[in-house]
Amino acid sequence: MRIDLHTHSSASDGTERPADLVASARAAGLDVVALTDHDTTAGWDEAAAAARDLGIGLVRGTEVSARSRGISVHLLCYLQDPAHPALADELARARDSRVHRAERMVELLARDVPITWADVLEQARDAVVVGRPHIADALVARGVVPDRDAAFAHLLATGGPYHVDHYAPEAPDAVAAIRASGGVPVFAHPGADARGRIVPERVFDELAEAGLAGVEVHHRDHTPAQRERLAGIAARLGLLVTGSSDYHGDGKANRLGENLTDPQVLTAIAEQGTTEVVAA
Repeated sequence: MRIDLHTHSSASDGTERPADLVASARAAGLDVVALTDHDTTAGWDEAAAAARDLGIGLVRGTEVSARSRGISVHLLCYLQDPAHPALADELARARDSRVHRAERMVELLARDVPITWADVLEQARDAVVVGRPHIADALVARGVVPDRDAAFAHLLATGGPYHVDHYAPEAPDAVAAIRASGGVPVFAHPGADARGRIVPERVFDELAEAGLAGVEVHHRDHTPAQRERLAGIAARLGLLVTGSSDYHGDGKANRLGENLTDPQVLTAIAEQGTTEVVAA
């Protein structure tokens, strides 16, 4: 069974609609795929309908933005009750903050490069969460940079001259909110040091105490050494180990199924979650 537990649709910063993403997953030979858009569940219904039609399993989830000691932390939340206020209110606050942040970053960028907020909205299309990837796409469309990677390397870099922070809860509070909503929290790409600072090992202990269920060990942004380190942390804390693509369609080089999750891990996640896996 081929299981990929981390993908994004056009409801956040992916380039494919939820139904098209599910179709791409089926074409890539996956048996189960998780839809985990940033801070939203807006693509769930469309993806579930497509999964039933195409005969592929679907894990409904969300990638939740958080912070620990000023460092960005992403938590994959699986199978939560999307209406539960413990998490839904946090996600709504994060979405609003992301929009205001994006508007301010465009204001700063516009002093030096040709870009407008209308350019960004044109790229965002049906996205519920407007963020830096849509600014990057607008910069590409304007010919300022050749691709998203180039935009993030300088103009949109964290700590760069145009960077603006957005609201995110403290990571232990986010884990607790996920658990309160019936979701299953997994630490996303925690060793991706090329993206910026990563948290020290003691943070894993704090999150495990708060209810963390697993660690995304197998991810393209992890070196073999990081995978070994993270697998060791997971074993020490009794956490699940997942693997996934972090697919964004044409937005990134990541390919569906390039890292996979063991079926027994999916079974453990399904047993802990409130919302059922859409069966193939």
